[in-house]
Amino acid sequence: MNMPDAQRPRSELPRRILLVVAAVLVGLGVLELGLRTWFWGYLFTWPNFVLEARTVLAQGDSGRYAQDDRLGYVPRAGYRADGLTIEADGRRATGALPETAAAPILAVGDSFTFGAEVADPQTWPAQLQQLVRRRVINGGVSGYGFDQIVLRAEALAPVYKPEAIVVAFIADDIRRTEMRRLWSADKPYFDIENGAPVLRGVPVPPRADPKTTLTFWQRTLGYSLLVDFILRRLDLLHDWFGDHIRVHPAGTGERLSCLLTERLAALQKSSGARVLVVAEYDPVVWDDPAFAAKQRAMTGALLACAKKQGLETLDSYDAMARTSKPRQLYVLWHMNEACNALIARLVAGALGLKTE
Repeated sequence: MNMPDAQRPRSELPRRILLVVAAVLVGLGVLELGLRTWFWGYLFTWPNFVLEARTVLAQGDSGRYAQDDRLGYVPRAGYRADGLTIEADGRRATGALPETAAAPILAVGDSFTFGAEVADPQTWPAQLQQLVRRRVINGGVSGYGFDQIVLRAEALAPVYKPEAIVVAFIADDIRRTEMRRLWSADKPYFDIENGAPVLRGVPVPPRADPKTTLTFWQRTLGYSLLVDFILRRLDLLHDWFGDHIRVHPAGTGERLSCLLTERLAALQKSSGARVLVVAEYDPVVWDDPAFAAKQRAMTGALLACAKKQGLETLDSYDAMARTSKPRQLYVLWHMNEACNALIARLVAGALGLKTE
């Protein structure tokens, strides 16, 4: 007995869907093999690209950084590489100490303060030291969020008893306060309770084994050269390879960072050191006007919060914009020697320090 025509499409729908899925999978398989044949070497080796990237990062970071229960990690004392020297307390070397009895200046921040992509003497804390002939402590740490920067200032101020504390940040540091894990490294974070920031996640656990951090899709599609190729061309590998865990909705970091200026104000009072909050900028600001407007709004709001708490502030944007080509003030992502020299001069001027 023949099936009525009205029922035939409905009964055949699952089979047709399976055929379409099978055709797509076969097509993707052919593309995968074709791409591996094109690159040839990958025809005979099938690594998980996500796991491989995270393993390489973990191995490199294990040499450069030491676990810290309160901060997550700090540069490893005694670590040396080409143009890079880490001293006690995870300080980056700033050169020979000037012969002066004056109290030092403490600089804290992220990789822009640490001086990624430049040698020890080319960082802005090192150049500030030569400019004002006073010891400058470079307490910057790559990858830190604004929350970690504040905690780092609180940890180092009692040790070095500085005359001034320079707290430098970029807008992305504000976003980082919304995370409890960044670039595979766990970090402290703050919740907001009764309008005040409350520290969470301490002691910070050690870095997790990369094998335990993969999602289902990373454990499966991570083996695909085709997926890697496409995401690389679309510049989406950051999130695919990156191991990030968010604890707060996007936008919370702005409120958190504002509240954390209260801790800086308390540090200024307890230490007797002047606190100067400095806004720095990553290179994309000079490439994308819409991105620049958003970043400037975030940094401007945080500087306004700092000023409200009685802290001194400095926005480096206008000074950078006045140079002929601001985009040329970077190596790849971080500030070059010339830009660091500019920041050093701006900081010295903001603190009213005599320069040579």
